[in-house]
Amino acid sequence: MNFKNMKSAITNWFSKPWYPFLISAYPVLALLSANAGQVQPSAVVRPLLVSIFFGGLLFFIVWLFFRKVNKAAFLTALLLALFFTYGHVYIFIDAKFPKTNYTQWLAAGWIVLFMLAILWTTRPKLTFISSAPTFNTVALALLIMSMAQTNFGDGPRGAHALGLANAPVESDLVRPDNPPDVYFFLLDSYGRADLLRQAYGFDNSEFINKLEKRDFFVAKCSQSNYVRTEISLGSSLNMDYLQGLNEAFTPQSTARRVLWDSLKHSAVRYNFESMGYETVGFETGFAWLDLNDADHFLSPPAISSGLSEFEGLFLRTTAARYIQDLGLVDPDYLLGVGFRDRFKYIFNSMDDVAKIQQPTFSYIHVISPHPPFVFDPKGNPTYPPDFWNDQREYPPDLYQKGYVNQLQFLNKTMLEAIDTIVANSKTPPIIIIQGDHGPWLQPKDKRFWNLTAIYFPDHIDKLYSTISPVNIFRLVFNTYFGGKYDILKDTSYFSPVPNLYDFSEMPYPCKYPDN
Repeated sequence: MNFKNMKSAITNWFSKPWYPFLISAYPVLALLSANAGQVQPSAVVRPLLVSIFFGGLLFFIVWLFFRKVNKAAFLTALLLALFFTYGHVYIFIDAKFPKTNYTQWLAAGWIVLFMLAILWTTRPKLTFISSAPTFNTVALALLIMSMAQTNFGDGPRGAHALGLANAPVESDLVRPDNPPDVYFFLLDSYGRADLLRQAYGFDNSEFINKLEKRDFFVAKCSQSNYVRTEISLGSSLNMDYLQGLNEAFTPQSTARRVLWDSLKHSAVRYNFESMGYETVGFETGFAWLDLNDADHFLSPPAISSGLSEFEGLFLRTTAARYIQDLGLVDPDYLLGVGFRDRFKYIFNSMDDVAKIQQPTFSYIHVISPHPPFVFDPKGNPTYPPDFWNDQREYPPDLYQKGYVNQLQFLNKTMLEAIDTIVANSKTPPIIIIQGDHGPWLQPKDKRFWNLTAIYFPDHIDKLYSTISPVNIFRLVFNTYFGGKYDILKDTSYFSPVPNLYDFSEMPYPCKYPDN
């Protein structure tokens, strides 16, 4: 085909009104772009197909009335724009004016716009034939822009790779003849025992005592190095403070791509894989936390309801949110189902993970006692919205109730997992139980007070009461694999949102005599 024929074919193609299909796809891809790194790209497949089918069906129905394809396409585009923007306007007004009775007025306004769109489009003199190329071009440009902005990171993609140029890896680590499996349980927002007692009046000594009876060392004065999950975990898994790990971590920066890549391709993972360990990871519900290229990446089957968190969010951004208001679909209930499914799947898999023949490094990020609150103390399901207000924010009293409920069930489940792992391990394993930081809604300094409990077979004497996450894996490699890491000063740094790398040093006041 020569250039002239190609140009003619493109011109002819763009004269056809196919833009309603692109407009149907755009809201899904735009929402994915806004949440890049939070969800796996595969999560959009079903809502994308449903959205395009909905747009195509609406196009067909409108065409049945008009029997004029360009007029039908234009009205379909207007109706789709009203449908897909309704939820966004609803959310905006609700955030700005939460106490106003806006729901009926907003619905009435959208009905008026709906009628005006029909009246304008049905005017006999308007054919919209010449508009098709323009609308096709604009719709295609929007689609391309949303896809281009969906950046999931362009760092290394090989499983055995490093996300940070300055990651402190060692090339001369030695795997022993009977290598221990290593389990890293990251319990999100799990606070230190004294904080739980002071803040919530909750005595966690029963859990701590049971850990110690199982030969765990529980650090009485542990603090996280950072106050948010991404930066705390980035430091833990790369065994260093972020300030010196990459030039991208500057006070002015708000970017997270390099940080998220450093979680997936950390120095800890690299060291273990270099020694022939296989990596185990579990689905968390947050794409930036998932080691989906691990040797064993485990995720539960689709929830029985079939509606994911992303689909629930998409539903709330459209006029279909009234399906929820009418009680026909409840995304918040399904949110709870998804979190419970992932939680139970992790702990039900411990027996299988412990029986893997090759030595394993298991990264097990449990979104608990972190919200949403989906368990009562006995493990019965709870309804997430019972713990937030109309703006989906957590009042302190409801947060405390949900947090303590969920923590108690987590304690019970964690002890059962430890017993399962130890019983099925030929060589005594290394088990690290760590909170990435303390609970929400606490004073600035106390938000660092995290749980640290470590099972260190035959080497508990190497541990100390003020240990912080940055040094834990340094001690692991030094003690069991011939590492030569220096033990860093245990320090905590606060940083605000969105400037996660604008660090200011915080006091480390707790002192406790080591055994």
